[in-house]
Amino acid sequence: MPKRTPIIAFLLLAWLAPLSAQTAIKENTIKENDQVAVRAGRLFDGKSDRLSTDQVILIRADRITDVGPADRIRIPAGARVIDLSHATVLPGLIDTHTHVFGNGPDLEMQILRDSWQYRTLTALANAQKDMMVGFTTLRDLKTLGAMYSDVDLRNAIDHGVVQGPRMQVATRGIQTTGGFIMRGYSSEVPVPTALEVVDSPWAARQAVREQVAHGADLIKLYAAYDFTFDANGKMVIPPTFTLEEVQAIVDEAHGKGRKVSCHAFGGEGLHHCLDAGVDSIEHGVVLDDSAIKKMLDKGIYLVPTLYHYQLDKEHDQKKFAGHSVAEASEPSFRKAVARGVKIAFGSGAGPFPHGSQTKEFEYMVKFGMTPAQAIRAATSVASELMGWQDRVGTLEVGKFADLVAVSGDPLSDITELERVKFVMKGGQVIRNDLK
Repeated sequence: MPKRTPIIAFLLLAWLAPLSAQTAIKENTIKENDQVAVRAGRLFDGKSDRLSTDQVILIRADRITDVGPADRIRIPAGARVIDLSHATVLPGLIDTHTHVFGNGPDLEMQILRDSWQYRTLTALANAQKDMMVGFTTLRDLKTLGAMYSDVDLRNAIDHGVVQGPRMQVATRGIQTTGGFIMRGYSSEVPVPTALEVVDSPWAARQAVREQVAHGADLIKLYAAYDFTFDANGKMVIPPTFTLEEVQAIVDEAHGKGRKVSCHAFGGEGLHHCLDAGVDSIEHGVVLDDSAIKKMLDKGIYLVPTLYHYQLDKEHDQKKFAGHSVAEASEPSFRKAVARGVKIAFGSGAGPFPHGSQTKEFEYMVKFGMTPAQAIRAATSVASELMGWQDRVGTLEVGKFADLVAVSGDPLSDITELERVKFVMKGGQVIRNDLK
């Protein structure tokens, strides 16, 4: 009998574990009539340039039902009160350029070594890290070889199977032959690719159709990948696609109600994207006056990923004889800010650790934005880029109750956003270090 005890115990635990998980999910489910009142000492609503003081946010289930001064808002009897009267409350933050399937700079080994299932589990962990530091919404830009696993991750979050941020996903991403490929392997050895490859306008249309059919919320294309620096320190950035190929991608995607994100540092490839009418330029390291005019004329967003290139600065300088992407990106970003280009917060997290991308705010302000502009880039402006301005991005009646809070004043010190202490997604408290 004693020998059978461990087996019985194991079977009992195996039986109880799913029940415990189901109980936990049920307990964390927000009920339709649940009411919460959040007292905010200071409040940034995502639209203005200032903080309002002594505010109350009323929440029923997962939506905001009222927000305003404490002397006007009547807290319903029986509502659960969350006291953030000594903190600054803001809308949940939005990162419009993440790679949750990225686990550090050695992408090739991840693709060659790790299964899609393992990488999906790490992607969930990465998305949760992002949410814990305040990013309740992500726009994730390709699975880096894990095919359509991001659709499964998004759906599992949306269905309440796992906890995570709201997500828009781009699935596979699109490139041409010779773009984003693994190098250093024998041509006789078949190696996987991180992106879907197309080499004609009709192949480009087919790729968009396939990705949309498999659940893509948007389409990501690589209009340029390799680059060098010439003797004068100017970036040389060859294009990947032809203009006709980019036009086919954009036309097909827009016809199916999907936006298009274009990875482009500069040069001809960037202009192909602008001429074709993409919705956002990712990175935009070298923006000439013509590019900025096209962005302004067409309402195309810039997603700058400044912090990423600051991290790579020393590596670049060693590789490119003292030059770096960081030194090229700063003047372009300053010019874009000064000219009024629409700028959405995007970090590029994945090559560097998830959960550390709040450092992006510091460089956005350092390179020309006001703190209020930088915060709006990660709230209301980001939601507009995603087409989710009716759901997230501001603290308004009818929107999801996605909130974050910090102890200090981020309009005086933007680095306060590196120390988020309270996170709520859809009325559910994810983190509260302000108790």
